[in-house]
Amino acid sequence: MDASSRVSYNPFDYAVHEDPYPFYARLREEAPLYRDEELGFWALSRHADVAAAFRDHVTFSSRNGVSIEPSAWGPDAHRTMSFLGLDPPSHTRMRTLVSKGFTPRRVKEMGPGILELTRRHLEPALEKGEFDFVADFAGLLPMDVISRMMGVPEADRAEVRRLADLVVHREEGLNDVPPAGIDAALTLVAYYQDMVAERRRAPADDLTSALLEAEIDGDRLGDGEVIAFLFLMVVAGNETTTKLLANALYWGSLNPGEAAKPFADPARVDDWVEETLRYDTSSQMLARTVARDVTLHGRRVPEGERMLLLVGSANRDPRAFERPDAYDLDRDTSRLVSFGGGRHFCLGANLARLEARIALTELVRHVASYEVDRERARRVHSVNVRGFASLPVRVALRRTMCAS
Repeated sequence: MDASSRVSYNPFDYAVHEDPYPFYARLREEAPLYRDEELGFWALSRHADVAAAFRDHVTFSSRNGVSIEPSAWGPDAHRTMSFLGLDPPSHTRMRTLVSKGFTPRRVKEMGPGILELTRRHLEPALEKGEFDFVADFAGLLPMDVISRMMGVPEADRAEVRRLADLVVHREEGLNDVPPAGIDAALTLVAYYQDMVAERRRAPADDLTSALLEAEIDGDRLGDGEVIAFLFLMVVAGNETTTKLLANALYWGSLNPGEAAKPFADPARVDDWVEETLRYDTSSQMLARTVARDVTLHGRRVPEGERMLLLVGSANRDPRAFERPDAYDLDRDTSRLVSFGGGRHFCLGANLARLEARIALTELVRHVASYEVDRERARRVHSVNVRGFASLPVRVALRRTMCAS
């Protein structure tokens, strides 16, 4: 009996969604190259292996996308996941053109708008004293930021947010995107199709128009390519940042000594964000296609197989991080792999960090202390994303907020 038969890992299992870290610990020690015959995948769980695979796009291809669900996996993955489902040279072309519109300058210029949206959602929630951090704030802000950036009218944003939530939700016992999620995805694509057509007719000062206008030596993005990127942003960019914000609050509540650091010194908010990204990252797993035979940990993985890169496990590997299961805002987090690596390093990393920094800085500016109702907290169930669907909190405000 080999090591893989003694340890089990199923990314569809609700028990894994509730707490994957004991599973990861066993995988790293007992089966660093794990094989699941029934679901048809391999998995890498150690930091060195995951980081190396991210850098090696020749061996570990993205041509079938990043999620193993049957309806999301395959050669058409790029139609909804943009360059996440492509390899060079197609990936290079697509990402370069997208980067012409989604520039660091555009992201930086979002700062004042992010602050305004943060205050619009956070202050009414704080005034209630008790509220659902996800429903009343963390689930609203990232979608509004992205929608404003894209040019989605304010009247449409709640419905777009509802559809995005349906796209990522997974039902217990169903190893695929549920019918409601497929319907929501089709509705979102149709919505962005109409929006792109409108921007073709009448360009505006938004990301959608910038993507349509992006050009390199006469090459431009087609409508389908722009729609795919907008869909990627609304699903990947929105959900992961929502989960990051709630995860930070949750783990801060379980580690009050660590949470006290940014509440005493808002300059430490960046440390809070980075340690949360390491300790309990929103994107737990990304899939790849093995494009050529490769030998790992003494075993041959044939060309054409599916390989899962367990990001959440890599970030808790004691070979890369001292005391990895401790939530420690003083640690060096520079080796985290939460945003991937190599050519596929997350294009939205700067935006996610900026949103989290602004949102949590506003929180610590207004809040003296808080409590999370862990009994009523509910997790989202997703193959790739980890975080909360609901996080009830009670806050005590600083006197300056009470007086204002």
